[in-house]
Amino acid sequence: MKKFLFPLLICFVAFTACSNDDENEYIDIVTDNSTNDTTNDIIIESNILDLPGIPFNYANIELPNSFLNNGVLNEDNTPNNNPITDHGATLGRVLFYDTNLSKNNTISCASCHKQSNGFSDPSRFSTGFEGGLTARNSMGLANARFYENGRFFWDERAESLEEQTLMPVQDLVEMGLTLTELEDKLSQEDHYTSLFINAFGDETITSERVALALSQFIRSMVSYESKFDEGLAQVNNIENDFPNFTASENRGKALFISNRTRCFECHNTNVFVGDAPRNIGLDAIITDEGAGGGRFKVPSLRNIELTGPYMHDGRFVSLEQVIEHYNSRVQNNPNLDNRLRQGNGVRRLNLTNDEKQSLVDFLLTLTDNNFVNDEKYGDPFIQ
Repeated sequence: MKKFLFPLLICFVAFTACSNDDENEYIDIVTDNSTNDTTNDIIIESNILDLPGIPFNYANIELPNSFLNNGVLNEDNTPNNNPITDHGATLGRVLFYDTNLSKNNTISCASCHKQSNGFSDPSRFSTGFEGGLTARNSMGLANARFYENGRFFWDERAESLEEQTLMPVQDLVEMGLTLTELEDKLSQEDHYTSLFINAFGDETITSERVALALSQFIRSMVSYESKFDEGLAQVNNIENDFPNFTASENRGKALFISNRTRCFECHNTNVFVGDAPRNIGLDAIITDEGAGGGRFKVPSLRNIELTGPYMHDGRFVSLEQVIEHYNSRVQNNPNLDNRLRQGNGVRRLNLTNDEKQSLVDFLLTLTDNNFVNDEKYGDPFIQ
């Protein structure tokens, strides 16, 4: 899973609120998909795991109306055959942190997706099981559930999260296992018997079930308790000043959603995620085709303060560098997104230093400290 900065791309999008019918539908979907009856649970007995007797709540996270408004529900890529359940996500949590998913027991999913960094990697490229480096930066996972076309990786080569989760396991640099080897290794760990029974009704361990459980855990990673969320809940309209914001943060928010910068179309809805891969003019001559023509996925800006370095190749180490790219350094090439064009050339924002700082200040309000410290997303293995 690789990361790319959330390009501050561009085009104004009007705000539309979800109807009550949409909200009720969402609640019904979540409730119907959950399995919270613990009367028949198998107790997880393990001297290496610290799991609660009653599983954490993953399936019925109560999201505020202010978060759900503005089309967030339309972005949900949860498939009908893999709804989030408490037991499924619990299994996924254990798998996510288990180094048994790598050939020499040195690398887990969490090695490249650290909770304290918004489930991204603070290194430009991630280190694989034999010390090799990945070709791209590891993408943050917060709110991965809310990306409508459901494709994953910077080049969107995985058609679903379920498909994506097994690809790093099989990658010869990242984790180096075959799926048969994965199943055999997990079958030798006693605690997985109970975990698979609770999640799927029997102890059969298959790579398909591993993918389902990992996907449930990752989709449960919803970040919705930032300073931005607190302000939005107070006024319920992103265009209004937020009472809990500083003057600079409100100015940055106004710039972000304005026609002048047009950031909000490529980072729209309250998840600040894109809808398709984009070419943002990183290079005049394309050296990484990405999804074709130098286009890369536009992930969520949530917790952007924590997920650097930025862009698919980690070339920028600060948000200031990112904003300056969009302000004055976009490179022209045939595949450049039209939001960054002006005539046959490149559009320049001509932001003042104060305006650039205000944009940074606004982006920092998207940090969710509760999310990056929540035990239910943390390492369940006893150190």
